[in-house]
Amino acid sequence: MAGKESRVFGAHMSISGGVQKSVERGVSIDLSAMQIFTKNSNQWNAKPLSEEDVKTYRENISRSGIKYVASHDSYLINLASPDKVMYEKSLNAFLDEIERAGKLGIRNLVFHPGSHMGSGEDAGLGKVADAMNEAIERTAEFGDVVLTIETTAGQGTNLGYDFEHIATLIKKVKNKKRIGVCVDTCHIFAAGYELRNAEGYKKTFGEFDRIIGVDKIALFHVNDSKKDFGTRVDRHEHIGKGYIGIEAFRLLLGDKRFFKTPMIIETPKGKEMEEDVENLKVLKSLL
Repeated sequence: MAGKESRVFGAHMSISGGVQKSVERGVSIDLSAMQIFTKNSNQWNAKPLSEEDVKTYRENISRSGIKYVASHDSYLINLASPDKVMYEKSLNAFLDEIERAGKLGIRNLVFHPGSHMGSGEDAGLGKVADAMNEAIERTAEFGDVVLTIETTAGQGTNLGYDFEHIATLIKKVKNKKRIGVCVDTCHIFAAGYELRNAEGYKKTFGEFDRIIGVDKIALFHVNDSKKDFGTRVDRHEHIGKGYIGIEAFRLLLGDKRFFKTPMIIETPKGKEMEEDVENLKVLKSLL
């Protein structure tokens, strides 16, 4: 298939022992792309990246053959929060995430829009857009970092499950050059966007293109789903072993529009990385 050699596949790698260790792990399973947290994802504060950390990470990446790296922000951050204290705490943590990505030379910082916590979707989206605008203004020195909005399943009061939510944020943010989108296959399926057959797949990405534009897609999170269509529950499953099924991934990998778009799995992990190897093997077999 045309484009097979240039395809970029990856997985989320642990940073246990330091960010530089993630590169070693990625190389050990022959990744061409990876995603990392640049700090503990379940803690607000983190030790600043030292010059040595940054130097070693960058040297490791330059030698690795890994073509693409994304970072994911902390799960604690909620830029849609109506609570002033939580909002400010989240914004400050988000600024730190941007700085960390910038220092490491990571282009896409993936983040969930957040939860409105009962304030309503319009109010929540307004808060997120305000935070994005402020973050972009305050991180001009890290202008290469693209704030990459991840589609969500829509659990609870989470925003981002509707393509219109993403479009609203893009419309409200002034500096469009610093905005991208990460499409998570599990999330959009759980949110009610069909992927399991050619007709549904075509309709879903036709709708995405009309509302947002497929040119905004910076990367995919490629995950099957433990929960059924439209359940609005976010539970990832191994490729081809969930409710989405293998055909959806065959359609995605055969879509010429996305031949150069990085595809990163976030499928369930055991103690080692055998599961990542197996899931990537299944994906590559579909080329």
